[in-house]
Amino acid sequence: MTGFILLGLTNDPVLRIILFMIILCIYLVTICGNLSTIILIRISSQLHHPMYFFLSHLAIADVGYSSSVTPNMLVNFLVEKNTISYPGCAIQLGSAVFFGSTECILLSAMAYDRFIAICSPLLYSTKMSTQICVQLFIVAYIGGFFDASSFTISFYFLLFCGPNRVNHFFCDFTPLVELSCSDISIPAVVTSFTAGSIIVVTAVVIAVSYIYILITILKMHSTEGCHKAFSTCTSHLIAVTLFYGTITFIYVMPKSSYSTDQNKVVSVFYMVVIPMLNPLIYSLRNNEIKGALKRAWQKNTFLVKSVVL
Repeated sequence: MTGFILLGLTNDPVLRIILFMIILCIYLVTICGNLSTIILIRISSQLHHPMYFFLSHLAIADVGYSSSVTPNMLVNFLVEKNTISYPGCAIQLGSAVFFGSTECILLSAMAYDRFIAICSPLLYSTKMSTQICVQLFIVAYIGGFFDASSFTISFYFLLFCGPNRVNHFFCDFTPLVELSCSDISIPAVVTSFTAGSIIVVTAVVIAVSYIYILITILKMHSTEGCHKAFSTCTSHLIAVTLFYGTITFIYVMPKSSYSTDQNKVVSVFYMVVIPMLNPLIYSLRNNEIKGALKRAWQKNTFLVKSVVL
């Protein structure tokens, strides 16, 4: 088999055009929002802290995650039959898994950062030094690469000798396994183990971090201190809830409890919509980012006026 046909979200021509316009707008907002976040953190000295370095890498992961599937999905809306080559399917699967796994690990690193900042503020500069942050970045990208490699290698171990119509808008592993005519036990176990390990370990790190954060906050006597501690965690909690909630629906719930169409809708949400929401969540609920954005805007306005005058 030299390639696959992606069936996409719908066959209705009118609905395809509507979805094309909606998802194109979402994708453009995703790219602009995340790139703006990355640039703002790089140019604002007030944001040169570990939390914002993690946020900038989360924005990079969001851009890569969305870009791994969205452009091809947009093409699918405009053509009668969307064909993707065998190597192209492997690349799309591997890139989606890589950025998704990297995002999981980065979210857990951000939870650990908040745990140190709230529970051990006096040791924050030591426990979250530049060297430790770099090590966490390396772990995130190595973990993503390891998970993506397991999926890609498992994909190449699958044999396809029958239908090549993938009932999805991208090369997801589950619908590909359903098309395989070979023994899928080993590829299924390998991918479940690697992906499950990353999801479980990162979820445990996030849960333990926030349990200690909650205990520390409840021990605070100052209302202002409690409010400040909660405000620094709210954005991250919203992002974690959205991301892990949809992943749980796709990969943890029994397959018999939902249809393929529901699977597609949830996949659109966590692969297309969430990467757009993350920069909005962090910028709208973070006073330091809003302040840095305001200063950058005022500085650019002043420069423009100086040039004009």
